[in-house]
Amino acid sequence: MDRQLTKDLKPGHLFVFGLGYSTTRLSKRLMALGWRVSGTNRSEQKVIEARSIGISSMIFDQGTPLKEPEKVFSDVTHIIASIPPSEIGEIALLLHSDELRDAASLTWVNYLSTPAVYGDRSGGVASEFDEPTPISKRGERRLAAERAWIDTFSDTRVSVQIMRIAGIYGPGRSVIEQVAAGRARIIEKEGQVFNRIHVDDIGTSLIASMLRPNDKRIYNLADGNPCASGDVTRYACKLLQVEPPTPIKFEDAQLSDMARSFYSECKILETSRLRNELLVNLRYPSYKEGLRQILQDIN
Repeated sequence: MDRQLTKDLKPGHLFVFGLGYSTTRLSKRLMALGWRVSGTNRSEQKVIEARSIGISSMIFDQGTPLKEPEKVFSDVTHIIASIPPSEIGEIALLLHSDELRDAASLTWVNYLSTPAVYGDRSGGVASEFDEPTPISKRGERRLAAERAWIDTFSDTRVSVQIMRIAGIYGPGRSVIEQVAAGRARIIEKEGQVFNRIHVDDIGTSLIASMLRPNDKRIYNLADGNPCASGDVTRYACKLLQVEPPTPIKFEDAQLSDMARSFYSECKILETSRLRNELLVNLRYPSYKEGLRQILQDIN
């Protein structure tokens, strides 16, 4: 963690709608700095796991609103929302927008979104200045959720930020583990590139936003080095000293609908706001540094 960020960040109470891979790793960093962290999970097992590391977790989903929400949010200072929106909308706001607006200590909200809101740019640059043009249901729902969070707090003192996050990788969720397990594939589609970011650089970016809130601001979170997924797999194979898998043409690949939708869009994320406004220096400026660190930690 950037030492200046650590020095300047004063402890608060973070509440996370949807404790997952990225937000749990961030939570551990914040708790080490004296923060209190609470949040939600969808299963009892995940609640138990969160509580085992000091996070006060509770069950929450479309059919299970929070019990005594006024008490839950009474001293919350920061909120991160990362639950994918459903077909009926942003569930946290549908169930608890009034209680959130009334939370007396709340000053900062961050909604974790996706570059799918930009749609397909045929390999062109997607900037936060651009008008979103989603082509997928996933992108349309995320864009609606972004606007819902901004609108909910538009006439309050709460600062709402939107992070459009590229493909996430990190320890336990990288191509290093896929190659080691024999599950890695190289799927080739001419001209296709993907943006990505290391999970801990996401955490650093969120901390930077806590320190430098900018209401209604949108940030692209990516390492600025988009490339074909096959390049990443080949590099992981090189690190592990194994032969890379035989490439498969996109047309011949057996892919889920979700995976196929990723290949239907191609864009390069502009990240100057991340650097120039949030002043974030990424620890992992490309997949090479990230994969080397993951392998070093494993070894």
